[in-house]
Amino acid sequence: MIRILLADDQHLVRQAIAALLSFEPDLEVVAEVDRGDLVLDAVAATRPDVVLLDIDMPGRDGLSVAAELNGHPARVVILTTFSRPGYLRRALAAGAAGFVAKNARAEDLAAAVRRVHGGATVVDPHLAAASRALGDSPLTDRECDVLRAAAEGGTIADIARRLFLSVGTARNYLSSAIGKTGARNRAEAGRIAEDRGWL
Repeated sequence: MIRILLADDQHLVRQAIAALLSFEPDLEVVAEVDRGDLVLDAVAATRPDVVLLDIDMPGRDGLSVAAELNGHPARVVILTTFSRPGYLRRALAAGAAGFVAKNARAEDLAAAVRRVHGGATVVDPHLAAASRALGDSPLTDRECDVLRAAAEGGTIADIARRLFLSVGTARNYLSSAIGKTGARNRAEAGRIAEDRGWL
C-alpha cells in the first residue's frame, strides 16, 4: 500500500482528489492538510510514501515545502493548477519527483504516484516542452525579491526599506528586472515573471 499525504487549501478539490485516489486498491490517503506550514508535522506524524503538494497555499508555498522535504524518504509530487514552466523548473530544483496538473485524469495521477513511489520522475509532457522552450529564468534571486516587493506597492524608497537596500541598489535591481523581462514598467515586469513562474 502506497501511503499519501495530500496538501491543498481548496477543500473541495482536496476532498475530491482524496476520494478519487481511495478507489485505487494500492493507494491510501493517510493525511490531508490545508496549509503549507502544516505539512512537515503531518509528514512526521503519518510517515507517507508520497506527498502531493499544491503550490499556492497559506502558511508556506508548496515549492518551499518541497525543498525542505528534499532528502526525506517521502517523495514529493507537485499537483497544481499553476502549469507555468518556471514553476516546473523550480519544483525540480527543490527536489520534487513529479509535477502534475490538476486537470490530469484520475488514472494518470494514480499512475504518477506509483511511478514516483517506484523511483521515477514524472512530469507533464506538455509542460516539459513549454519549459524547454522558455529556458531558465534570467532573473537573479535579488531581482525576484525586488519584483515581489514592488508588487506590494509603494515607492522605490519603500521597496528599498523593506529589503534593507539602498534606494540606488533597489532601483538598479528593478531596472535590471524590467529589462530582462522585456517589460515597460515594474507592474508589467512582475506580471510577466509571475506568468512564467519565475516568482
